Amino acid sequence: MTPFHYLALGDSYTIGECVAENESFPVQTVKLLRGSGLQVDYPEIIATTGWTTDELEQGIKAAGISRTFDMVTLLIGVNNQYRGRSAQEYAGEFTALLKKAIAFAGNDSSHVVVLSIPDWSVTPFAADREGDVIATAIDAFNAVNREIAQSMAVHYLDITHYTRQAAVDKELVASDGLHPSGKDYARWAQDLAPIFLQTLQ
Repeated sequence: MTPFHYLALGDSYTIGECVAENESFPVQTVKLLRGSGLQVDYPEIIATTGWTTDELEQGIKAAGISRTFDMVTLLIGVNNQYRGRSAQEYAGEFTALLKKAIAFAGNDSSHVVVLSIPDWSVTPFAADREGDVIATAIDAFNAVNREIAQSMAVHYLDITHYTRQAAVDKELVASDGLHPSGKDYARWAQDLAPIFLQTLQ
């Protein structure tokens, strides 16, 4: 049986910055799928810490991918927000990226999942910043990516509410005081794996 192939597009949250590689959400998702009896290759990841939408676009071009995948995830936008870029600019660039993601899935939108942007306002890193302002901006960006995802008939997975629980559970934050821990990524994977399982079976 030919194994399934998974492409994960994004930034530090896709890599699993500051956690072990096997604790990232793409790798934990593959482990869950394998545990359900599917043969799935190790995920191919195009992501770098700090990337914005336009930088991910450049990264995809540089990767020169010429094949299609059975599963594709897209999680991007926190660095647009962090750098003070507009939600309007984000909308255009995110739309282009999602079109690419669907193309990588063989033009089957049901095999693509957009993940919402985590809220870093509750992390120790943001302790001296205006948390309410950050959270409001994250909500605005997520409203954009959710609307675009729905318009293109891809799956949408809201993980932002999980990350906001870091306000009361510091075990959900990695050692850098900013990124999610493997414990939090596990919850993302537990929500993501059934979507792919249903799609692939």
